[in-house]
Parts: sequence; C-alpha cells; structure tokens
Amino acid sequence: MAQYRHEWKHEINLSDRIAIRQRLRAAAKPDEHARDGRYWIRSLYFDTLGDKALREKLDGVNRREKFRIRYYNGDTSRIHLEKKSKRNGLGTKFQSPLTAAEAQAILDGDWAWMPDSGRPLVQEFYCKLKSQGLRPKTIVDYTREPFVFAPGNVRVTLDYNIRTGLRCTDFLNPRCVTIPAGNSPTILEVKWDAFLPAVIQDAIQLNGRHAAAFSKYAVCRIYD
Repeated sequence: MAQYRHEWKHEINLSDRIAIRQRLRAAAKPDEHARDGRYWIRSLYFDTLGDKALREKLDGVNRREKFRIRYYNGDTSRIHLEKKSKRNGLGTKFQSPLTAAEAQAILDGDWAWMPDSGRPLVQEFYCKLKSQGLRPKTIVDYTREPFVFAPGNVRVTLDYNIRTGLRCTDFLNPRCVTIPAGNSPTILEVKWDAFLPAVIQDAIQLNGRHAAAFSKYAVCRIYD
C-alpha cells in the first residue's frame, strides 16, 4: 500500500532562502547524503505526445502521475526510475534502480528486456511506454539543500539553480548543455506524514508567502 504524504511548496527569494537555511540548521539535520549540505540532481522527464503529465499539472488534476529517471552528483552508477503520484493533494513516490546501460537502452527505444526485469515499476513503465506513448521530454537540473526531522518524518528541501535541457534528452552525457529556466525562484518544499511539528513550522515561517503548485518540469518546458 502506497504511503501518501502531505506536501507544501513555496516560491521564495534569495533572502528567504538564507533565513530559512539558518533556522533549519538549528532545528533539523542535513540529509546524510548531502555533500557540504547540498547535492546536484539531474532528472529526465517523460510525457505523452499530447503532454498529458504537463497539462494535468497545469490544470490541477486531482489524480495524476509522472515518470522520470534521476541521478545525483553526476554519479551514473546509481540511477533510479521514479513515478510520482498525486491524489487529493497528497503525494507519494515509487522507485526502482536502473543501470546506466538500462537507462540508455530506454532512451534508445530498446525495451525488450523490461517485461522480464523482475522489477514491477520497470514493468509498469514499459506498459506505459507502449500504451501511452511516453517519451523523454526534457532534462531538469538543479541544486538541492535537504534537511530531515525525525518526528513526523519531515523532509524540507531548498531547490534552486533550476536549469533546462530544452529538447536535449542526452541524459547520461555530462556535457549536455543546459540553460537557466527563466527567472525561476528558489522552491521551498516540505513533506511530512501525520503531523508537521511546531518547531519546523516556525523554521519555515514566512510572512506573505502561500503554498503554490510549482513544477520544475513545467517551468523547464517553457521554451518548447
């Protein structure tokens, strides 16, 4: 059974980011996988010919999903296929590991190995590549500063330097050129299970800011 979690997203500016970072350092712990408090993420998003995932996001459809392939800090020895699902304002994520060779095979349209992979998410992705016509759309790069707080299973991230690969889908090529995705803000994202502790609410408090449905994938499609 999927565990759906609460999610908030806020668009913030540089001074907000500096203030929240300082408060979070006092209240929470940096994610153990971060290097010097941050890491770099590269994702490749998939969508249909009619951009179903993009349109459902922009239209605020209540039940929706999207697929992506992702790796961190340029390390292609650890790649994940991910499916993000939203329902009634709550979100969940499913993951499955991929080798670099498997990721490249997907991009090359070599899918024959997927039904026998023994990985349910890979098998589901294969079915949707075939039935929905999912295809790679764009690379999304950004820097993330992650914090965790055990009570409530809270995760807070500050995402910035969002860059788009335009129509480039050469996901494993470190020399693939990306450009800034317009004047994209810093994104403060908060996820938690049953409750959000007061100490975290205080740390992320901002006057005049409201939760917003920001999508890195959507903002990186602005040049299509």
